Amino acid sequence: MAIDVAALRAHFPSLTQGLAFFDGPGGTQTPAPVAEAVTRTMTGPLSNRGLVNASERNAEQAVAGFRAAYADLLGVPETAVVHGRSATQLTYDFSRTLAKGWRPGDEIVLSQLDHDSNVRPWIQAAERAGVTVRWIEIDGASTELDLGSYERALSPRTRLVAVTAASNVLGTRPPVRRIADRAHEMGALVFVDGVHYAAHHLVDVPALGADLFVCSPYKFLGPHCGVLAGSPGVLEALVPDKLLPSPDTVPERFEFGTLPYEILAGATAAVDFLAALDPGGPGRPGVAGDTPGTAGSRRERLARSLRSLHDHENAVRARVEEGLRALGDAITVHSRARDRTPTVLLSFEGRDAREAQAHLAARGVVAPAGSFYAYEAFTALKLDDPALRVGLAPYNDTEDVDRLLDGLASFL
Repeated sequence: MAIDVAALRAHFPSLTQGLAFFDGPGGTQTPAPVAEAVTRTMTGPLSNRGLVNASERNAEQAVAGFRAAYADLLGVPETAVVHGRSATQLTYDFSRTLAKGWRPGDEIVLSQLDHDSNVRPWIQAAERAGVTVRWIEIDGASTELDLGSYERALSPRTRLVAVTAASNVLGTRPPVRRIADRAHEMGALVFVDGVHYAAHHLVDVPALGADLFVCSPYKFLGPHCGVLAGSPGVLEALVPDKLLPSPDTVPERFEFGTLPYEILAGATAAVDFLAALDPGGPGRPGVAGDTPGTAGSRRERLARSLRSLHDHENAVRARVEEGLRALGDAITVHSRARDRTPTVLLSFEGRDAREAQAHLAARGVVAPAGSFYAYEAFTALKLDDPALRVGLAPYNDTEDVDRLLDGLASFL
């Protein structure tokens, strides 16, 4: 059963401003139930965690609810869910911790497809440890990873492979499980940047073969923060620098300082919002914000909801791409991978993409221009910087697409 997009859109106050948003990969708009959860938690009562009084219990519940929600979303135990300020911060933290075990002569493998947050932390950690960095290259024709280059990069000295599950600029989805299996054969750990992937697919961290996986709730309707899900055995083996009195249990040993309870509550509400889209649930089918269905667990409801959202986003993406083809050769579409998210990177013959961004903005269409921290991909593919990125989110509809295409047509 299809998602009722008009009903879904009614839960987003920002959509009443008359703008069509195509900047989802940079951060989605926020539904009212998420903001309400933040407000409810902040106005509490609220204090540090504990069980003695209501304010302490509210903080405790915010943390427990967050871990349970992201365990369901990511397919891991609750004890394998770590909060961080951002995916970048979490990657830096874990790069420093992992690098404690690296020695000169060791090697790590990185991907040219990745956001710099899954590149620079590892390069900097490798430099400090005297470790060699090798690369998985991008095939320029397909914009997919060249797995032959991956085989050449791997060796018995490989300690880590860091790769994205989906490119934030091209949408390319590499075969993460295949990459992970080969890494594990070499005895290496696998760190997966799932920030863009988790916005469009139900994540199963063990099925992906990821030892460590990061995502960002603000890419899928939540507040600004990061989440890391890890293999329990890997997390237990890692010993980060931390304050002496702070907990030494997993996952608390990786979370520094007092947690932002209101942000955790908002991140939990985002997962519940997505689960409430379950077209098989009770009440009006596909209406976001209704009482979540009782047919199955939250994980099962998320699976049904995200399947329906995936179908919706693919249909909207097809409309975008058909319209772009009709505009002719003045637009170059760089997103060409066979398996990709609903994200399209564009450039314009003889024109600066920032001009296109401004032209669209004047017509109420939000589509950003830049390189979006994908430094290695832009360099390897010799892409013009900036390029225009059109990224879809669950609330985009056909009217949004028509406004985008009309705006691009008048720009050309």
